[in-house]
Order: sequence, then C-alpha cells, then structure tokens
Amino acid sequence: MIKNFLIGFGLLSVVAFALLGTRGEKRTAPPIEFFSDMKRQSKIKYQKPSDFFADGSGSRQPVPGTVPLGYDIPGHPFQNSEVPDDIRSPLGEFTAGTDYYNTGKMGTNWGTGLPVPVSADLLSRGQEVFQINCAVCHGATGSGNGITSKYGLLSIANYHQDKYRQMADGEIFDTITHGHNTMMAYGDKVTVKDRWAIVAYIRALQRSQYATIKDVPENQRPALEAQK
Repeated sequence: MIKNFLIGFGLLSVVAFALLGTRGEKRTAPPIEFFSDMKRQSKIKYQKPSDFFADGSGSRQPVPGTVPLGYDIPGHPFQNSEVPDDIRSPLGEFTAGTDYYNTGKMGTNWGTGLPVPVSADLLSRGQEVFQINCAVCHGATGSGNGITSKYGLLSIANYHQDKYRQMADGEIFDTITHGHNTMMAYGDKVTVKDRWAIVAYIRALQRSQYATIKDVPENQRPALEAQK
C-alpha cells in the first residue's frame, strides 16, 4: 500500500514539476515540441537570407518573360494602345468601366456587335485563348463535348444551339466575365480584349457549322463547287 502511494506521489510530483516548475523562466534555446502544428516551418521568408539558394538570398527574381497580373505591356498587339480612346480601359487589361467595351451592356440591355475591329489577328488570338480556357469544357468546335464532359460534368453549353447563336455578343462577354451556373468566372483571368477575341472566335465557330456557298468569296466558289 505504502509502495503504491510512494510511486503515485512520485509520478504526480514529476508531472507537477513539468507543468509548473519552470513557469516564468526564459530560455534562449528553442523549446522542445512534439507537435508544433506547423507553427515553425522550414520556409523562405520575404527579404530574409536563405541557404537554400546559391546566392544566399530568399527573395527571387521573376521568371524571365512573366508579366504581373493587370500590367499593360507597351506595344503588345492586344493592349489598350491598339483600342480607340472612347473604349479604352483606363486600368489596362481588366474591366475598369461601365461602357459596352468593359461590360457588354448598352445602357440596361445586352449589346450586339464587337467593339474592336475583327481581323485575322483577333480571331487567331481568340482561338488561342479559347483553346486554353474554354475548349476543356466546350470542346474544340464549341459543341459542348470537351474532356470534362467525359467525367460527369453536365450542362455544358453547345454554342451551335439556336439559344447561343441568337444570344447577344454582350451577354456572351458577360458570361465569360462573371460565369454562369457551373461555369466559373474568368473576369480575373482573361483580359477584356481577350474576352472579346473569344466572342469573335465563338461567332466564327458558329458560322463554320452553318456556312453556305454564299459565305465564300465569289472568286473562290468555282473551286469549291468543282470538289463536289
């Protein structure tokens, strides 16, 4: 009985000393932690030295060729320098106004028509950005049969349905900007000019599926008719 009491008292004393015996004391050595809960991590801190890199600096230079989000590159073919003054976005790449160019609306209604000149360069850019951001769901031809449709993602828009063929250009622009249903918003990822380039490319895809001989330049029609 006494033996058990002494053992219990000894253990209780050790626990009490461990919890209370060193309170108020300060040590320069780091504490012993069994579960730090990531309070202290081996990581690079801003403007702090680091022996992980050969130059000893934790701060790294940007990767060559990268551009800060929203930065306007002088001379870039799709920058605001190429856009008429009356529709130019004052903040550069992303939405920064209430006009048609920035919102897709004319007053309270969706606008129709592209606020930028339609050219081969614009369509080429639209195809590039479409393939990066849109084709994964909508498919290369806009038929709604992208790779995500094979994995259970439903309600993907088929641009060749009458609903979307008749949809105003401004509404398509707004859908890209803010998203719709399961589609995420791309307003913070795709620039205003690139959104209009996508709209132009979608219209080209729609026209390609319903093209007639009248859409071909007259001087090129005989060659096509000869292939029939």
